Amino acid sequence: MRLLYTLAWWLALPLVLARLWLRGRQEPGYRQHWGERLGFYDRQPAPAAETIWLHAVSVGETRAAEPLIDALLAAWPACRIVLTHMTPTGRATGKTLFAKHGARLVQSYLPYDTGAMPARFIRHFAPRICILMETEVWPNLIHQCNRYKVPVVLANARLSQRSLGKAQRLGKLITDAARGITLVAAQTQDDAERVRLLGVRDVVVTGSIKFDVVVPAAALATGAALRGAIGARPVLLCASTREGEEQLLLDAYTRASLPDGVLLLIVPRHPQRFDEVEKLVLTHGLTVQRRSGLAQDDFVAAGTQVLLGDSMGEMFAYYAACDCAFVGGSLLPLGGQNLIEPAALGKPVLIGPHTFNFALVTEQAITAGGTARVADADALMAQASVLLQDPARLAAMGQKALAFASQHRGATPRTIAAIQPLLR
Repeated sequence: MRLLYTLAWWLALPLVLARLWLRGRQEPGYRQHWGERLGFYDRQPAPAAETIWLHAVSVGETRAAEPLIDALLAAWPACRIVLTHMTPTGRATGKTLFAKHGARLVQSYLPYDTGAMPARFIRHFAPRICILMETEVWPNLIHQCNRYKVPVVLANARLSQRSLGKAQRLGKLITDAARGITLVAAQTQDDAERVRLLGVRDVVVTGSIKFDVVVPAAALATGAALRGAIGARPVLLCASTREGEEQLLLDAYTRASLPDGVLLLIVPRHPQRFDEVEKLVLTHGLTVQRRSGLAQDDFVAAGTQVLLGDSMGEMFAYYAACDCAFVGGSLLPLGGQNLIEPAALGKPVLIGPHTFNFALVTEQAITAGGTARVADADALMAQASVLLQDPARLAAMGQKALAFASQHRGATPRTIAAIQPLLR
């Protein structure tokens, strides 16, 4: 089965590279560092006592990995981390987050899973361990790690029932890969049980590392400056929205009876859609400003109805600047996004009906009183209207969200303790 998978990769590679080039028209980062994606490198890395390889596919996984990376570098002072990504936005986020570590952290793209390419990566960097964040399972990569005796850890792992079904339909390809994983550190007991059904032998429950993310002081300062530019008017943030959701949100916004002056702050999840979303706002007859167009001393005009968050790496700042946050990917059956970040900032969180990627944490947040589920975009606007007109209720819900986020911390040290025997 793996041989057919490998053949499929080689046959698809010209199309994969063509798609990469086309995506580079909107995101130039996709046209850079192609050699890394193919497992070719200019020069040998500087010597290090030991190398820890951590893979974080894109922005969310990279940000989630921050407390784990900080803890790894603190626990093993002589080590170097090679941090791999699949997307330019993930790489850019890593560059910003981990500049503080200097030469102790090296970034690269993950080679395509052809077999030969991951093998070249392993020979080049000689990692002592491979840590994959959340849901990344690459059959050839895991096979090559086993071949070169590199332990594979799936950290902060989550596996929904839907994803389990998809994995099981792939049969031996995935079950063989799962058996090649040395250790899985799962977010919840349900995730652990589903992972075991794939054949992983060593599974521990550590909780979600995302609860351990520390909000950067610089992000809080940026958020305060942005709020100063907005002024005292209420701010409803729609964060990490996906294709199709902005249409629903804008339709509902134009129908809603919101308090006077409410600013709708929309931050699309994917940067290549910024221009598209701006056009969509304008077709609704709404006035819009873009975050990128705000100079340091600029103000959001009083007549602006929508502020488009078209910047990267500022999600914490957007959460800090809002009064109430809706977390996208949940109005449509896309599985939802991480609601821990707004909760950690003490913001009331609204979430749509589709949260299967974060099912347990969403239900826990709702039970704690810091999150409310809404059935659709109209219900979202109605609930936001109620909260924004009731400061006491808004503040109480925010305090419950903060308490929820605080009480679930501690996954990082548990993950380090589970990994430690593999690095002795």
